[in-house]
Amino acid sequence: MQVADAAGNDLRVAQRVLVAADKFKGSLTAVQVAERVTTGLRRVVPGLDVESLPVADGGDGTVDAAVAAGFERRAVRVAGPLGHEVTAAFAVRGDTAVVEMAEASGLQRLPAGVLAPLTASTYGSGELLRAALDAGARTIVFGVGGSATTDGGAGMLSALGARLLDAEGEPVPPGGGGLAELARADLSGLDPRLSSVDLVLASDVDNPLTGPKGAPAVYGPQKGASPDDVAGLDAALAHYAKVLEETFGTRAAEYAASPGAGAAGGIGYGALVLGARFRPGIEVMLDVLGFAPALERASLVITGEGSLDRQTLHGKAPAGVAAAARAAGKEVIAVCGRLALPPETLGRAGIRRAYPLTEVEPDVAKCIADAGPILERVAENIARDFLA
Repeated sequence: MQVADAAGNDLRVAQRVLVAADKFKGSLTAVQVAERVTTGLRRVVPGLDVESLPVADGGDGTVDAAVAAGFERRAVRVAGPLGHEVTAAFAVRGDTAVVEMAEASGLQRLPAGVLAPLTASTYGSGELLRAALDAGARTIVFGVGGSATTDGGAGMLSALGARLLDAEGEPVPPGGGGLAELARADLSGLDPRLSSVDLVLASDVDNPLTGPKGAPAVYGPQKGASPDDVAGLDAALAHYAKVLEETFGTRAAEYAASPGAGAAGGIGYGALVLGARFRPGIEVMLDVLGFAPALERASLVITGEGSLDRQTLHGKAPAGVAAAARAAGKEVIAVCGRLALPPETLGRAGIRRAYPLTEVEPDVAKCIADAGPILERVAENIARDFLA
């Protein structure tokens, strides 16, 4: 790579590549993406200075990204979405914790082939938050996404001390469907430590809790909800918010309409009730992971994810990385499994060029099965085009 001095003379500068990519879902973790890209680059440019900073946007893989950046992984036994016990992890560094709700309440925690749109609960996510408080966290980054649940965070609130009761004074059944029976909400028993912690809701979606753009309508079908289930869940969550309004005041209604309330089956709403502040997930994670100083050290940035498409432009990790890099005047290249964006759209997003695996191997099934070796070959092409 070359730059010119004040007299117009070309000067050689040290090349340092920052690999800040998200996972290739179903094929490679973000850590593995960074490893494979590094291997391919160094095959063409031996000894190349490469810094790896796996990133995530708050969804699944967020804890792994934090651990790769130097956080300590902590494992704890919590309730899975159907109540079965699972081992989930969160990450800690100093008094900051990164909690990923999918670790406890994600689709991957359901038994194979089982979907439970009406009964899946976020109780285990509340247990993870409590474990972070027990670890001494004063700031908790709560990454939400990839959930199996549509319970508005009711299970999470219950795990943290809330009592959600039916007309007989008994706890309502778990899951979004059970909220139709909610008669009274008692939040007086919430863990008092929540009042002194900075809880950050990190999400890549800004949907409200209910309505045409709410959690049940937009994301319920992905979790197995039929049209009747979607209607029932939407009504149950609206009722839930109304009952909380009677207990919590008008803020409960404001939170239900707020950006991020519908994230991860409405757990965003529960987090807002707990006092969380909503921030786009990738912005939060770049701050937490130390992206700014790593970016300053880099001469080229490589980002990416499994599919670069329209969704990428709406708060996904590559878009966040590219925006920050462009603001710093750094060139950005993207790697991906599948590319569904034209060059001009990539350019507007701050990405100079994208390299899909299908450019090397047209067979999509092979790209998924052999993503690692193919990504190394893609990285070799990047090195020849931009570094050699």
